[in-house]
Amino acid sequence: MYKLGSLICALALAGATTIAVAEEWQALPDKAPDPADNPTTPEKVELGKVLYHDPRLSSSGTVSCASCHNVMAGGEDNRGGSVGVKAQVGGRSSPTVWNAAFNATQFWDGRAASLEAQAKGPVTNPIEMGMKSWDDVVVRLKAIPGYADLFAKAFTGADAISADNAVKAIAAYERTLITPNSAYDKYAKGDSKALNEQQLRGLQTFAETGCGACHSGPGFNGSQNGQGAGDYIKFPGIENGALEAQYGFSKDLGRYEVTKNEADKHLFKVPTLRNIALTAPYFHNGKVTTLDSAVTIMAKTQLGRDLTPQQVGDIVAFLNALTGEFPKQEMPRLPGYPGKTFDFE
Repeated sequence: MYKLGSLICALALAGATTIAVAEEWQALPDKAPDPADNPTTPEKVELGKVLYHDPRLSSSGTVSCASCHNVMAGGEDNRGGSVGVKAQVGGRSSPTVWNAAFNATQFWDGRAASLEAQAKGPVTNPIEMGMKSWDDVVVRLKAIPGYADLFAKAFTGADAISADNAVKAIAAYERTLITPNSAYDKYAKGDSKALNEQQLRGLQTFAETGCGACHSGPGFNGSQNGQGAGDYIKFPGIENGALEAQYGFSKDLGRYEVTKNEADKHLFKVPTLRNIALTAPYFHNGKVTTLDSAVTIMAKTQLGRDLTPQQVGDIVAFLNALTGEFPKQEMPRLPGYPGKTFDFE
């Protein structure tokens, strides 16, 4: 962890002005925290990886978790709205699954308090994976011979194949999806040459502009390693008729859709900035297609700042330094259902 004072010294040596912000800059941990009731094991991770990639968990047999959260890329699908069963398009852009273990809450509106709760939702969402119930999912899993052995290795008990165990396994796999050792992380750990001159200016501008007020912590998501209640921000925070006409940000009521509390209208979870260069389009509705535009819009709508092209370019350069090292992913062999198939919708 690099204290701010050390960063100031390094920036001064690079010819930059000092940063007058009282906060710490933290590297991403190499391991994600797991809950006491779902300790990570290799067997659980392997089962979760198989379930994560199995489209038979959807009513049509065409959509898996990986369909919208592609771990072979940036952890989402680079669409404004994800495509679910029967070619239905959702109203929000998929958040990345990479480093999701460091979020205090899940989904744009924070309606899931854990990865386990998040994993349970999309399977029975009529627009996403479309299963009528998790009971139906369990019946399907029990019919596939290979799953009995995978569940038995991951969990104890006579009836290991259950909805709770399935989502625990998926969450355990997702906790392995972390991307440490970005250029920024190396710099935060003391490598003064890890960031180039423009990225150093971008870090300084990021801090001076006020971006770190919300995008704080090691995940740049307002959370301390997934602990706490989660940070939310009103978006847009400052009304702008031209931007609203172009992007329609305010059509989505955000967390209000979950709580029905007037104070929660247009509140959204602070998203991670980790690997953000790979996760366009941006914002909850996926209407902004470039990172430059996203930075410009955030400064204007959240901080009341009109950034110069150089400032935008510098911040974007710094955000590119948040792209981490991705652990190797190998597609799993899915258990077979010999000689037959399901009655997919």
